[in-house]
Amino acid sequence: MYRDRTRIVEIGDRRIGGGNPVLIQSMTNKATADVKAVTEQILKLEEAGCEIIRCTVPDLEAAEALKEIKKMIHIPLVADIHFDHRMAVAAIENGADKIRINPGNIGGPENVRIVVKKARERNIPIRVGVNSGSLEKEILSKYGGVTAEGLVESALDKVKMIEDLDYGNIVISIKSSDVMMCIKAYELIAEKTDCPLHVGITEAGTLISGNIKSGVGIGIILYEGIGDTIRVSLTGDPVEEIRSAKLILKSLGLRKGGIEVVSCPTCGRTRIDLISLADQVERMLTKYDKLDLKVAVMGCAVNGPGEAREADIGVAGGNGEGLIFKKGEILRKVSEDQIIGALEDEIRKGF
Repeated sequence: MYRDRTRIVEIGDRRIGGGNPVLIQSMTNKATADVKAVTEQILKLEEAGCEIIRCTVPDLEAAEALKEIKKMIHIPLVADIHFDHRMAVAAIENGADKIRINPGNIGGPENVRIVVKKARERNIPIRVGVNSGSLEKEILSKYGGVTAEGLVESALDKVKMIEDLDYGNIVISIKSSDVMMCIKAYELIAEKTDCPLHVGITEAGTLISGNIKSGVGIGIILYEGIGDTIRVSLTGDPVEEIRSAKLILKSLGLRKGGIEVVSCPTCGRTRIDLISLADQVERMLTKYDKLDLKVAVMGCAVNGPGEAREADIGVAGGNGEGLIFKKGEILRKVSEDQIIGALEDEIRKGF
């Protein structure tokens, strides 16, 4: 597998590459200078399962805020830099565990040299980020527009700029909103470098469309053995990015443990408000996310204890009632309004 062959990069107290677990990232959407708001958001993301967090650093006030934010969080902090190399230097000086730059847009080779020198002093990784909106005119002209090959060539050119300065502490991301282009780009670059790869579908969209595009794109890339860290990019609450990323990893067998809810799609046999019930069960289970538990929410006896026998615990709906079952064995029958409480009682007792 490709990820077994990538070089190991340390980001704060976390490691990616070299076969280490694929780590989940997200990005804050508050003004970084607002230390209180950003810290509160990061702590919520930590609780949801975020393992690396990125903040934008557009100015010196934001760079200086990183020092205070770092004191109150427990995961590595990445500084997102565009255009101004001085912000990269300031971010490193204020405790950033990694910086994200595009070496092509921070003012030329001398500025890249300055950033690399500062990163080397503290052994701070540099994530080289290239996406379909940042390709150089020469690349666009060469390939007749945005292509997977152009993304890869641009990224490797930027990596060479840094490696020519004798610095190899590098992570690469090459993102596109075009799912198939993104997949092809990662397939190509995985053959050409041993740098760890940050995988994601950029500008994926809102909760539904973004999750589908990210699930397909990131899922295929990871299944091919490519990718060392991921971000699901959604227009919405970043906590949703973490939930989606965890489900992608668990679905591929790359992450174990945690709560898994399985539920049937409903049919004409359903005599209970299954859609509402499944939503309520998911919300109730958020407080038990540390448990390794499979919970089934089924609409009728046909899809009940028998079909969901592999679940640790679950409910099969009836006509305004539900059968609570555990490992396929029926425990008791309760009214519809008692189902959530009964499920939670059994989880507390037995797990």
